[in-house]
Amino acid sequence: MPHKVFIDGAVGTTGLEIVERLAPRPEFQLLLLDEQQRKDPAARTAAFHQADFAVLCLPDDAAREAVAMADGSKVRIIDASTAHRVAPGWVYGFPEVEGREAIAQAERVSNPGCYSTGFIALLAPLVRAGLLPFDWPYTCNAVSGYSGGGKALIARFEDDPDIAFRTYALGLGHKHVPEMQSRCGLSVPPLFAPSVIPAHRGMVVEVPLPLAHMPMAGSPEVLRLALVEFYGGSRIVTVHDEVPDELLMRRSMQPSDRLDLFVFGAKDGTQARLVARLDNLGKGASGAAVQSLNLMAGLEETAGLSL
Repeated sequence: MPHKVFIDGAVGTTGLEIVERLAPRPEFQLLLLDEQQRKDPAARTAAFHQADFAVLCLPDDAAREAVAMADGSKVRIIDASTAHRVAPGWVYGFPEVEGREAIAQAERVSNPGCYSTGFIALLAPLVRAGLLPFDWPYTCNAVSGYSGGGKALIARFEDDPDIAFRTYALGLGHKHVPEMQSRCGLSVPPLFAPSVIPAHRGMVVEVPLPLAHMPMAGSPEVLRLALVEFYGGSRIVTVHDEVPDELLMRRSMQPSDRLDLFVFGAKDGTQARLVARLDNLGKGASGAAVQSLNLMAGLEETAGLSL
């Protein structure tokens, strides 16, 4: 018997991509609401109580309301909003970092933010290993395709082809910072500088490291090998050993659920750049939700993913 899945917010960018991934799979039966039902609290509540799993693709406040609607049901929830990423009782949906078994058994899973996925993937294993300090004021620079901003930002970029670059969160209060700090075990919030370029999808996240002032870090190669060991055997995360002269984001990027990690270092070993490349709508959003759903449903972790 297929697992019944209700996607609350299935008309948004993330929700549409999840539907596209799940619709062809016989393991799942999608519970879809029409335009009128989507705005009807009674219809949504009924869907939560019929479903085995629900994926919330909603703004934060609406996600909290949805969880309240599901109260008293047996539905297991994946929340793709920011609302529960550092909330007690929620398991963070990053299997490679948080543990697959924890997600497989969870009743409530919070889907990671797209930028956070790159930052945490690079930093958390190295902080845990004691190679990088937990009390350092890290900087994170990142650039994303405009689809991460939802319908309004998509329309803005597509209606105004003259936009070449957009940097934002200039008040230094981006909503991903709490999970970046918490999931890496940092005592100091990272200084996060996100930007957007005129590409629909794709993302590069970077953490620069002044290794000369981090005596426990060792060389850039030591850091890379630590990441290789941590992610050994993963079909989704690849730690590359080559050192290309450049990394490109292309407007023609196809959907991908991969996460590619790189460590670049100065020849004298005094500096390094940790770099993550991913699809902000793949491993950064819908792909991550499907990965967690697979684990929660007892299925192959990478089923339905684009690798």
